[in-house]
Formats: sequence, structure tokens, C-alpha cells
Amino acid sequence: MSGFTIKGWHVGVGVTAFFGLIIAVDAAFLTLAYRTHPGQVANKPYEAGLLYNAELERQRRQAELGWRAAAEARPDGVAVWMRNAAGQPLAGLTVSADLQRPATGHGRTRLTLTEAEPGLYVARTTLSGTWDAAVAARDAAGRDFVASRRLTWP
Repeated sequence: MSGFTIKGWHVGVGVTAFFGLIIAVDAAFLTLAYRTHPGQVANKPYEAGLLYNAELERQRRQAELGWRAAAEARPDGVAVWMRNAAGQPLAGLTVSADLQRPATGHGRTRLTLTEAEPGLYVARTTLSGTWDAAVAARDAAGRDFVASRRLTWP
């Protein structure tokens, strides 16, 4: 019986072809990955880093204040309760809320809230659905507070 016999050069060609295919596929994936995302996550990374450091500092100062905020979507608008570290109402603040949809930037709205009673700030609006609210408060001494809440109207 005369059959095919695997010789050393057959194994060498097979191993070389196998690794050549693996290297070619890896090279193709690397090229596609680099072309679709060159690794840059910000147009100006240095400036983005500076803004991030400023945001960390703002959060540190805010934590030292100990202020707390609670927000509620009411049928006729928005209500925000502001409390100090001892749980007492914070009166005399300038409060605003920037509202936007969670999935899109359409319909962004800025509300200026007025003090209805000490620590309670309200604004009238006729929104419906789910909105992300960024509530900003400032006292007469210039101390700032920012809180984010998700609000849902029927």
C-alpha cells in the first residue's frame, strides 16, 4: 500500500501557514481598531484634566458645607428642599434647575426657583415624562451647591 507520508517539510509549511494566518488576522484587527479609534478621548486632554481637577475641588468644598437637597416632580412644577448639615432649612438661596431628557439634549430647560417657604424652592412648569435635573444653589456668601436628580412627571 503506497500512501501519503507526512514529512518534516509538510509540518514546517503547515505551522508557518497557521502562524502567518494568525498574524494576518491580528494585523487586520489592529488596523481596523486604530482607524476607528485612535485612542484620543478628548479633543483637548490637558484642558479636560484641568476641568476635572477643578470639579474635584468643587465637590470637596461642597462636601465640607454638608448641604443636602431633595427634589420632587409635582403636577404643576418642581419643588426642591435645601437643608444644611444640621438638617435645618437653608433660606435666602438663589436656586435654579437645568432640565434635560436622559437620552437626548432636545428640550433643555432652565428653571429659576423661588423660595415658597424657608428651605423650599419651587418653579412652575408643564413637563411630562422623565428628566434629569441639575439643581444649582448659591448663598449670599457665594458658596455653591450642585445636585443631580432624575425626576418623572406623569
